[in-house]
Amino acid sequence: MKQQKARPTGDVWREKNIRDFSGSPAARIGDEWMLITCGGAENWNTMTASWGGIGVLWGKDVAFMFIRPTRFTYPLANESELFTLSFFDASYRRALEVCGAKSGRDTDKAAAAGLTPIVFPDLGVSFQEADEVILCRKLYVHDFDPRGFLDSSLESLYPIKDYHRMFIGEILSFRSKKPSA
Repeated sequence: MKQQKARPTGDVWREKNIRDFSGSPAARIGDEWMLITCGGAENWNTMTASWGGIGVLWGKDVAFMFIRPTRFTYPLANESELFTLSFFDASYRRALEVCGAKSGRDTDKAAAAGLTPIVFPDLGVSFQEADEVILCRKLYVHDFDPRGFLDSSLESLYPIKDYHRMFIGEILSFRSKKPSA
């Protein structure tokens, strides 16, 4: 599927410290959702996610996300050095629903969701409509193994055995359109 090429960003984005991330990461990721985007300006894909987090690991600020191997974003996440996590205000909930329901295999998700793909100078792809974007460099991947589930009810989340891969990335930059406090 041919999707829109990501264009350069405007000047509305401000570099901030990740500790200035607005709101609770658990609420913003789990309740409000985010878009995970992998690839470059010419070949990228995005997907909606409600699993992930932000923290510190190995003495670095990190973000972690999870992708099933059945998702179209999965090969791009494996091939790409970078990924972005993009956050939106509540008015974009429908756009995130579209990006979660449609596949990039056969749909230009950005067009279907009414989003404008952009590429930052450091080559992270996101969307002009986002209000906060975290750019990460992959540090580590790990495949879930059902033998490690200590709560057997978790197995029911995988009826087709498409266990997630966890991606941990070092946070390289955090950009926001929100005014500084």
